[in-house]
Amino acid sequence: MDRPEREVTAPSGPGGPAAPAPGKGRQPWGTVVGFGLVSLATDLVSDGARPLAGPLLAQLGASALLVGLVTGAAEAAAQGLRLIFGPWADRTRKYWTFTIVGYVLTAVCVPLLAFAPAAGAVGLSLASVLIIGDRVGKAVRSPAKTVLLASVAKRVGRGRGFAVHKSLDLTGALLGPVIVAAVLAATGVLSAAFAVLAVPAAMALALLLWLRRRVAEPGGVPDPGLAPEPGAEQRAPGAEDAAGSPPSLFSGVFVLFAVCAFFWSAGLVAFGVIAYHLTTAAAVPVPAVPLLYAAAMGAAAIGALGSGILYDRMGPAVLLALPVLIAAVPVLAFSNGIVLVLAGVAIWGAATGIQDSTVKALVADLVPEARQGSAYGVFAAFEGAGALAAGALYGALYDARPALIAAVAGLQVAALVLLLLTLRRASGSKRRKHRSAP
Repeated sequence: MDRPEREVTAPSGPGGPAAPAPGKGRQPWGTVVGFGLVSLATDLVSDGARPLAGPLLAQLGASALLVGLVTGAAEAAAQGLRLIFGPWADRTRKYWTFTIVGYVLTAVCVPLLAFAPAAGAVGLSLASVLIIGDRVGKAVRSPAKTVLLASVAKRVGRGRGFAVHKSLDLTGALLGPVIVAAVLAATGVLSAAFAVLAVPAAMALALLLWLRRRVAEPGGVPDPGLAPEPGAEQRAPGAEDAAGSPPSLFSGVFVLFAVCAFFWSAGLVAFGVIAYHLTTAAAVPVPAVPLLYAAAMGAAAIGALGSGILYDRMGPAVLLALPVLIAAVPVLAFSNGIVLVLAGVAIWGAATGIQDSTVKALVADLVPEARQGSAYGVFAAFEGAGALAAGALYGALYDARPALIAAVAGLQVAALVLLLLTLRRASGSKRRKHRSAP
């Protein structure tokens, strides 16, 4: 067998067979890139369909409020249900099982949207269920997959590791809309655009199963080829309380950061509502909407990579830009001038990229590794509650733009204040740790 040439192995238990240590190959970047390629293929599917959710629901007879509620509920499911699946993954330690099941849900639900227009009176209900089902899949897989990635990325720098992964993820999010735009331009049929996404869905599952054979469940088994960093288990900001005791999942700094995430999420509109505005008020042709989403994903990749590099160099203060970006989105994206709309879409993308990458790096640095699945679940629940509030907020105030802009600005002021308090407390915990060190 030539497997040992590709990876370091560790014993799985007394008398048990050797198993690959989680992400501990000779080239740790290779495993990070492997996860990124899986996400790339999956986002060809999920984000290829995402900009068409609003136009599809509108075609099936949905109002702006219903589009806001469905897309908001989808994002709430993607975030809020992690509160269940994150702790569940931690209890069972079966991170790969949750990861695979979640990816399968997306691979099945999105191509089935092709049948919604032909479903007659139940088409709107079917489309709504499948749109939400895709995001439920993200909730199932995300905490477990992020624990796997965090275990791998700590060897290359979590800021950079998450940023590179997210950049590959967003490459798929950019290519997916381009593909469906090309299909729409050639056929003019929404169903054909959804059906073609079955191909990258199958590719994503094949890549995932290939990677599964090379990365074990994180089980706390040390890598025999890697010397532990001095004090590595205590180096995260905010990882100890004032008394120097081990951190708890619900430490004050973590809860403060989670509440902050609720406020910024409550101001970040789902793209389905932006797409609804583009096609109904800004006179943007439906085939152009996926291209605009692709541009947003390009901006998201830049935001993720740039903020990740700055996170490793400068620390979590880079996240202070996030509430400012979110506050600008409704001002620009819901205007009628195409240049302002394009700027708003780009800023929306950059904010999304930072939220989905560098924010996760800070969560990983605030909690112990054994509780990270639960932490990501709890944190995402706050983000999901914010996403549901955002869907209702944007749906209800869509026709009252000044009130909408003011509401989002108020939410982001609150987020900025909470984020400043989070960073101050995390920095204070780090200083106390250094003072108490021998």
